[in-house]
Amino acid sequence: MRRDYELLIFDWDGTLADSIGRIVLAMNLAAERAGEALRAEEAIKGIIGLALDEAILTLYPHLDAAQVQTLRRHYADVYMALDEQPSPLFDGVSESLEAFRAEGYRLAVATGKARRGLDRVLKANGWENYFDVTRGADETRGKPHPRMLEEILAHCAVEPQRALMVGDSSFDLLMARNAGMHSVAVGYGAMSLEALSEFGPQVCIDHFSQLRDWLAGSRTHNPG
Repeated sequence: MRRDYELLIFDWDGTLADSIGRIVLAMNLAAERAGEALRAEEAIKGIIGLALDEAILTLYPHLDAAQVQTLRRHYADVYMALDEQPSPLFDGVSESLEAFRAEGYRLAVATGKARRGLDRVLKANGWENYFDVTRGADETRGKPHPRMLEEILAHCAVEPQRALMVGDSSFDLLMARNAGMHSVAVGYGAMSLEALSEFGPQVCIDHFSQLRDWLAGSRTHNPG
């Protein structure tokens, strides 16, 4: 079915920015500081996209509330040190986003990052006012609850069927499904395309620039 989209919503880590390896390292260094066992890379990749407290509890379900906050502080300290120079954008992201804007799409970000971290990486890229709206996990419900997307849709006055969520994790695709939206799976981030295909994306891509080609083919006229 061909469909026109007005609003493109992007996850950040693993979708726009090449930060997955840094997140894995930061979580294990934080765990080491907190005296907890290290977790396998795939296990940590599996929680990327969740709000941080929920991610920690998924990896360490035995922790009480105080211990979660301790590990959270260690993670924040470690990640900030590692991310002094923010993670680079994936190849093709800047050019494609510029093209999307020129073609009339509205752009948004829906991320598991906290607002503080999101604002920092937006500033590092000169994107403080680039997107129509952005949402972090600490200012709404975390993924895969649909509230983050519902707030973005309401802000932009766009119906769910006219919006598209682009992400690299099951939480992104489930959030889109829960909001009644279509999704695109990217296979170069936290999860493989084989795993993501189970969550019903409209298309799976392994390079960001392929999104532009697919949108051009699925569009019947310019959005807006």
